[in-house]
Amino acid sequence: MLTGVQILLLGGDARQLEVIRKLTELDATVTVSGFDGLHSSLDGAVHAEFDNSLFDAVDALLLPAVGTDDNGFIHAVFSDRQMQLLDQHIARLPKHCKVYAGMAKPYLRELCEKHQIGLVELFDRDDVAIYNSIPTAEGAIMMAIQNTDITIHGSTSMVLGFGRTGFTMARTLQSLGANVLVGVRRSEHFARAAEMGFVPFYTSQLLQNTGNIDLLFNTIPTMIVTAQIIANLPSRTVIIDLATKPGGTDFRFAEKRGIKAMLAPGLPGIVAPKTAGRIIADCLTQLITDDSIKRGNG
Repeated sequence: MLTGVQILLLGGDARQLEVIRKLTELDATVTVSGFDGLHSSLDGAVHAEFDNSLFDAVDALLLPAVGTDDNGFIHAVFSDRQMQLLDQHIARLPKHCKVYAGMAKPYLRELCEKHQIGLVELFDRDDVAIYNSIPTAEGAIMMAIQNTDITIHGSTSMVLGFGRTGFTMARTLQSLGANVLVGVRRSEHFARAAEMGFVPFYTSQLLQNTGNIDLLFNTIPTMIVTAQIIANLPSRTVIIDLATKPGGTDFRFAEKRGIKAMLAPGLPGIVAPKTAGRIIADCLTQLITDDSIKRGNG
């Protein structure tokens, strides 16, 4: 239980509704701002105007998937009012407070470092990333079906990267009957991909492996699908880039070449917000519970 734990949640999207529900079920004291346009009620949570005083006596500050933008503005789909996280807000947080976000841009990192406030980036955690890879793969498959005139079954599909998302993406494609090529950088990933029945190759040999590709899914967040690579792809190829914005694809050249290429970060929150929200909520409640126990509140 989180009885007595003070939590401030600012902005976000449908995923945060699951977080609020779980926190209130555990008896945390939850104050929210940035939900004034929400038509349904948030049972157990207290709505408040965005104000400096909200940051006093807070044990945990919860921010959206991308904590703030480069100027401190907080994304809030349920409100038309702007919220900007400033130095003066972080300065008011108790020193034991932790700030939680999916990922943090330098602006938020620097604020937390300046005031010695702990910052937790949830999407860096293996458990969250692995769970999130499931709706990511499902969303990518949905996009592939919508943008091709062939079945996944029997297609020649390429996945670049064999990390947490790439692994699930390749396995999902394989289960649908695709012939899956996997571009890897490390020898252990090459071996694992081969063991699982994929066709592995090293990304240094990407150009030589692009001659007959129907679908290309990139998970590598650096420029890898370059103009040279795109020039070698069949015109029918569809590129779905799952890497963090700005992705790893030369989208300008793809458009010039007439190849369909889409940047699709954040798919969990788009295609399965309830599931994605539960993933975040489960991780958050465990982390906040652990912190509460350490402070002697549990």
